[in-house]
Amino acid sequence: MKETKKMITRRNFTKLSAAAIGSVPLMGFSNSLFNAVTTPNDAISVSLFSKHLQFLDYNEMAAAAAEIGFDGLDLTVRPEGHVLPERVVDDLPKAVAAMKKYGITPGLMTTNVWDVNDTEQKTVLQTASMSGFTHYRTGWLKYPEDRTIAESQAIYGQQAAALETLNKDLGIIGCYQNHAGNHVGAPIWDLPPILEATNNEHIGAQYDIRHAVVEGGNSWELGLRHIKPFIKSIVIKDFKWGQVDGQWKPVNTPLGEGMVDFNRYFSLLKKYEINVPFSLHLEYELGGAEHGDSEITIDKKEVFNQMKKDLNFLRDAWQRAE
Repeated sequence: MKETKKMITRRNFTKLSAAAIGSVPLMGFSNSLFNAVTTPNDAISVSLFSKHLQFLDYNEMAAAAAEIGFDGLDLTVRPEGHVLPERVVDDLPKAVAAMKKYGITPGLMTTNVWDVNDTEQKTVLQTASMSGFTHYRTGWLKYPEDRTIAESQAIYGQQAAALETLNKDLGIIGCYQNHAGNHVGAPIWDLPPILEATNNEHIGAQYDIRHAVVEGGNSWELGLRHIKPFIKSIVIKDFKWGQVDGQWKPVNTPLGEGMVDFNRYFSLLKKYEINVPFSLHLEYELGGAEHGDSEITIDKKEVFNQMKKDLNFLRDAWQRAE
């Protein structure tokens, strides 16, 4: 098992954070643009999935997200992410320093964490906890062919309970995302048997309406009712069915241009009093930004404009829903 090269203590973490703050260069933006965002009680807190800004460094990423109007960033702390797991002790404080400079408080991050016995994964959570993060997305799981689904659920339930214990010690919440395909949680109905093995406090579900509609069709509302007690964070994106190379597949779209009924969805979230952090994803064509490319093929202003458009749609749709 890979061992962590540096021991984490609050003393050396504070030193790293202070060094990181001093290393953040000015972007030339007016500081008035980046005061901490305040969210009305009837509004939602929306973070941008940082995967779509991986063509920018930490400082530029934070400045762009703040200028566009996001409340936070859902920071990728995973292989090929903004912060690599093996460099989390050194690099996460730098990313956090840049975020705080532009009024963005650390909150969400996306990881590949699931195994409490993995030293590197534990270090990611320890560092994130000391950085002020409150929620993270876990790694995905599969159902092996050599055991039944029920057997796998029992195993994953035990693993989720162990992860929750670690999360509780660190004061952070893990969220498992439902993802279309042959992933655990794709049908939604298979997640509660796993999560019921936990105390449903420091671990739960990251509900993704796009993937829920892909897999559930018109029955997504039943899935939402079933999983709602476990929802700890939410992913927002849209899609429609289309032909790709002669095959019908989900095609990602800007918000409001696809099949997700946001008015109905948001009305249900309000009815169920689900008040959790939102993460906005833009998985449609954006010159490579949709894939997390380090270099993109379109002007970054086009990416920023589309992010602003989706964010405005999201906030307006939330306010209209009753």
